[in-house]
Amino acid sequence: MFELQYSRVVPERRPEGHQPAAPRYSLRWEAPHLTLVGVYFGMQMKGVTRERESAFYARIRAMLAHQDGTSVHEIMKCQDEAGYDNVIVVAYWTDPTLYSRWLINAGFREWFEAQAVDSDGAGYWFEPVVSPYDRHETIYSAPGYQIGFGRTEGAAIVPITTNGFFGAARDRLPLSAVDELESPRRGVMPASATRQSAAGHWLAMVPHNATILRSGQFWEGAGKEQLADYLEQLQPKLMRGMQHLVGQRAETGCLSLRIMTNLNDDGSPRAETSVYATFLSLTQLETWAASHETHLDIYRHAIAMNRLHKEKREVVTWHELFVVQLGNVFEYVNCHPATGILPYVNAMKLDAAG
Repeated sequence: MFELQYSRVVPERRPEGHQPAAPRYSLRWEAPHLTLVGVYFGMQMKGVTRERESAFYARIRAMLAHQDGTSVHEIMKCQDEAGYDNVIVVAYWTDPTLYSRWLINAGFREWFEAQAVDSDGAGYWFEPVVSPYDRHETIYSAPGYQIGFGRTEGAAIVPITTNGFFGAARDRLPLSAVDELESPRRGVMPASATRQSAAGHWLAMVPHNATILRSGQFWEGAGKEQLADYLEQLQPKLMRGMQHLVGQRAETGCLSLRIMTNLNDDGSPRAETSVYATFLSLTQLETWAASHETHLDIYRHAIAMNRLHKEKREVVTWHELFVVQLGNVFEYVNCHPATGILPYVNAMKLDAAG
């Protein structure tokens, strides 16, 4: 299996002699994929109808069916902090050239940019995460459930031992061996912009070394005991942690966070959620994970359940994490001014002519 490794210059976080208490797994590919592309397409409005929701999914899926598109995609929905419904498609490519051709040939750009001129009462957003391989890491609590980039061709989930200690996610990033991955702002959260509206077409620059995380929970098929534990014990702890991240942004560096419900092909909810969040720095996310009670509650409970059930654990947790380099741009058309990372980063409004 392909994996990048550098001769370490930056000290690892792994304690000497550490052996993890529970098995964990990570994603590898049979062939080299040096750039990974995960793209989030969103539509937002208050009180979205099932008809509008289905039409959006169908439109994006039709574009993804182009010869340069991808069959690896998921549909989700959430309600954001401003009370707007957001319907979301996330799509994955492991070939940036194919993705670039898709942008040129599939008609998405023309359609997306047209929404700024011919508003249909909805806002639209487009958040492409383009990351070198050495700036990503993944972890899974079990090897049998493939999701996200794990569904791309040639992907395999393999055992790892770089887990079970604070700082493990950083150690799993190949680039962390030679780069401190520091935020240029040194964790100082920008003041929120005071825009009254985000009408029109806005470009938002993702900060260098920002951390983008998708963290999932899948409990379909869990038995009565483990299902009850997840819904009554672990899930409330997860939600308290998410509330802290967005409620204390100056401390956590949380630029954006969406708690999404994954959907079946027919639009019905799955027994699965995922959190999609962007942080100013990896250090701030690590600090929360290692020291704040809201995350320690999650961590201690998950460890206890893993020790209790071992390989019979029926609730799968996972994440894919990217520390992106300068150059990623998110786009927002006729969205409310608190959408995504728009309030906290350098943003530029395009004129009607583009």
